[in-house]
Amino acid sequence: MSWSLDQVPYHDINIQAVRLREDLLYLVAGASFIEIAADLYTDNLIEYFNDQAVIMQWLVDHWKFEETRHGYVLRDYVKHVWPEFDWERAYQSFFADYSAQCTQEALEPTRCLEMAARCVVETGTATFYQALSGQANEPVLARMASLIRADEISHYKHFYQYFKLYRELDPTSRLKIFRAIGRRVMEARNSDAETALWHVYMVHRNAGNNSDKTGFKKMCAQFSRQFRQHYPLDMAAKMLLRPLDLPKPLTRVVEGPIVKIAGRFISDRRGTK
Repeated sequence: MSWSLDQVPYHDINIQAVRLREDLLYLVAGASFIEIAADLYTDNLIEYFNDQAVIMQWLVDHWKFEETRHGYVLRDYVKHVWPEFDWERAYQSFFADYSAQCTQEALEPTRCLEMAARCVVETGTATFYQALSGQANEPVLARMASLIRADEISHYKHFYQYFKLYRELDPTSRLKIFRAIGRRVMEARNSDAETALWHVYMVHRNAGNNSDKTGFKKMCAQFSRQFRQHYPLDMAAKMLLRPLDLPKPLTRVVEGPIVKIAGRFISDRRGTK
């Protein structure tokens, strides 16, 4: 399996192995929505960092390009395995909701803190795709998730370097950084992933937009229990703590509680990006 995301061998997909995996339909379709919509967030970031040519160029040439590529390969996987699922209708419905949430006002008040927040987001995506790779029982999807994970770790490294640059230019206390990380973690509980999964659910189950969400929440809880088995909690804790630049002895002390918090967080949420 030496192929890349530029040339995914959809013809090699073991459709019999994956077609009845409803959890994978939801996870892959939901992730495809969020990745393709990354151009909205890119535009917000470019406006925020509009006097930083190097950062703007990286955002356009690498981050935006790679994020949307992730979305398109995931979309094509969904269309190949579940052709009866109306991906276009679900995405348009999702985009109407998501675009209202993705605003300049949602960014952090300083560039340093926004870069810390971006590290949180990339932590979420990298760990999500590692877990998806483990949960997938189909080789092409597992490989695809592993390749996307590598991109997301690279994105994290870039945002972390930009975070360090701004922290030097504008010294920021650990408390402020911790609060920014906490805000972004808590926002993730009720934002992108749940919105994406809800719109997959509405189309897949032919539900209305105002439908009772009891069944949806029960389904998400089931998916979360399955997903947690593969979720790299230690990796998530290390990536979240890195911007705080804590002394090593203190880092070792707090990593355990952070892992437990991350575990509860994954159990409570959808188990997706």
